[in-house]
Amino acid sequence: MSTTTLLPFQPLSMSQAQLAAVSFLARYSGRTRDLYAYQLRRWFAWCEACGLDPLVGIQRAHVELFIRQLGESGLTDSSVVTMMHGVRGFFRFAHIDGLIPADPAVYARLPKLHHDESRTQGLDRLELIRFLQVAQTVTVHHGALAFLLGINALRASEAAAVRIEDYADTLRGHRVLHLVGKGNKPATMPLTVPVLRVLEACRGDRTDGPLVLRPVSGKPIDRRDVYRMVQRIAKAAGIPRHISPHSLRHAAITNALDAGVPLRDAQILARHADPRTTEHYDRARGNLDRHGVHFLTAYVAGV
Repeated sequence: MSTTTLLPFQPLSMSQAQLAAVSFLARYSGRTRDLYAYQLRRWFAWCEACGLDPLVGIQRAHVELFIRQLGESGLTDSSVVTMMHGVRGFFRFAHIDGLIPADPAVYARLPKLHHDESRTQGLDRLELIRFLQVAQTVTVHHGALAFLLGINALRASEAAAVRIEDYADTLRGHRVLHLVGKGNKPATMPLTVPVLRVLEACRGDRTDGPLVLRPVSGKPIDRRDVYRMVQRIAKAAGIPRHISPHSLRHAAITNALDAGVPLRDAQILARHADPRTTEHYDRARGNLDRHGVHFLTAYVAGV
């Protein structure tokens, strides 16, 4: 059996490295699992070409040579870092499980990335207001989708998966939406009156089932439908540039920060695990008029 083969699970004929890979991948599902499987196959193929076992006897120098090869193959620095997510996780859990005495990837040098603000073309305050207003004139389904994306900052797959039963509960006086987000993480979000109003208009007389439907067929929407519906709203709203579902999520986060929402609260809205991810959405970071040096100068001067 080729050492680059990870699946299917055949414990009697698989190497220790293959078993460790299958055990690591079992933690994930969907596109994340597919991505990590691809990254591990690339690592296994490189090790096979170099005459190395992908797990046993690997040293930090081997991992760094692999990282260098990724860069020389034409990958950008950010792609190299992404490619190493699966490989580093593979070694981390192999070490945790006692399959190797030390993790050779933990201190491997990765390219340094200098993150700037998100390059996604979001919407400013007036554009977001217009988008939400126009969406309600298209159909009630477009209106509900727009508010879920542009106010509650849902991802496309999350918005498509919302069911009527998911927002039936009241918690501490607030109607709330229960959802399962990225990485199968459950979340509970409050629904403000304007959002609840458009959701109820979309629901109509229905008491259960998917909330947002295809306006013509009445069938549940998927990610592709979300993209097409957002495109239709953007065209109707007269927004000339490309707008995607993530543009609406981006708009929700950036406009929250522009409105003065503390970073921690914006992070909760975005459901980011790391606040540094939320910081990338802060358009005011480059605004010199709001630089902290002005506040410090005024404080020292007693103004």
